Amino acid sequence: MSPSTDASSPGNAGAGAGDALAPALLTDFYQLAMLRAYWERGMEETAVFEFYVRQLPKPRNFLIAAGLAQLVDYLETLRVDAPALDWLESTGRFAPDFVRRLAQLRFTGDVDAMPEGTVFFADQPVVRVTAPLPEAQFIESRLINLLHLQTMIASKAARCVLVADGRPLVDFGLRRAHGAEAGALAARAAYLAGFHGTATVEAGRRFEIPLYGTMAHSFVQAHRSEIDAFRHFVECFPDDNTLLIDTYDTLQGARTVVALAQELRPLGGRIGSVRIDSGDLVQASRDVRRILDEGGCQDIGIFLSGNLDEFVIADLVARGVPVDGFGVGTRLDVSADAPTLDCVYKLQEYAGRATRKRSVGKATWPGCKQIERHRDPQGLLSRDEVVLDEEPARGERLLLPVMRNGRRVGPLPTLAVAREQAQRELASLPSRLRSLEPRGAFTVELSAGIRALAQQVDRS
Repeated sequence: MSPSTDASSPGNAGAGAGDALAPALLTDFYQLAMLRAYWERGMEETAVFEFYVRQLPKPRNFLIAAGLAQLVDYLETLRVDAPALDWLESTGRFAPDFVRRLAQLRFTGDVDAMPEGTVFFADQPVVRVTAPLPEAQFIESRLINLLHLQTMIASKAARCVLVADGRPLVDFGLRRAHGAEAGALAARAAYLAGFHGTATVEAGRRFEIPLYGTMAHSFVQAHRSEIDAFRHFVECFPDDNTLLIDTYDTLQGARTVVALAQELRPLGGRIGSVRIDSGDLVQASRDVRRILDEGGCQDIGIFLSGNLDEFVIADLVARGVPVDGFGVGTRLDVSADAPTLDCVYKLQEYAGRATRKRSVGKATWPGCKQIERHRDPQGLLSRDEVVLDEEPARGERLLLPVMRNGRRVGPLPTLAVAREQAQRELASLPSRLRSLEPRGAFTVELSAGIRALAQQVDRS
């Protein structure tokens, strides 16, 4: 590991905390070091790298592929701009001729990938990159960064969708996401997996995700009385309002809503729903439903939030809570029970020669691979097979052409289409894989061709 520059080095000059990110420098130092070495040795023949997850986190029976759209955007626009080049040269770590060549760096390779929203399992290539070795190597860190986050969040969000029994789910997690980009991309991943919308406004702008929101406790506290706060909010938002009723006393808040609803009814006003964010959500929702119904407010819905995840939602649904939707925040946007995936991007072939890593516990299978999916007569997933790309097709092939010669082969599926793909995929899961608990691994076979190639590589 090479030492980094210290705080007084030229490399820190002008690099203020408010500077815009340089996308090409969202990489690890060793990628630049290897790039220089490859260029100096003339190692620029075609390489094949594959991104996959070594093993599923213990609570997961499947994962959902997500993040491909952002990866393609990154690859198509890959440039090391002038300020980044100047900074690299100022560090004294790189020769001027290397820095000048970096200015010409572009991605010119091919990408094959599972469509976003596709269910996948361990040891299956999700994205395959075929490109000159320096290019394919350089993109590793940002590729993993983009695919890891959204795949992790989409996979957790899908579990919430499976147990919510059709009730709307809204992403509330921006404030505790690990950074601005993570918050926006988490909202995208959750929507892809089946959430109905997000509270993150930038995600609404950037990805056209439906926006939802209620009010904060501070809004209620800022008014002299709870009913004044509720009345003010309904006046501002007569057609779409949700009132937060647990600032002081949840049941009294529900009675206040009933009183306001009776006041508004002759004027044509209405209250859409109430939100409960604390306490015993099971008992509170039942008591609030009773108060609303007895007050003639059967049309007012109940929305729950407050440290929810798929396990809490499953318990609430199993206990028959009379609620109409859930807001899921912190535990979703940081994937609290499984905050990382053991995902990697490994070289499988270089210059026409299959390669294999043999590290203990981290060995790879060599060659340019493809996934073939098989389904039972009812359309449910039955087994997958990892095969060499050159082997004759015997099933539904999951890796599809995305980029050729550095350019996308056509428009990528929209987020709405990816969302539909995810819903079809979730519907095709056998019941044991839809469970929140591990119920036996899904069958993923290795073809005889891959095993034979591995033996050949080992002998050589």
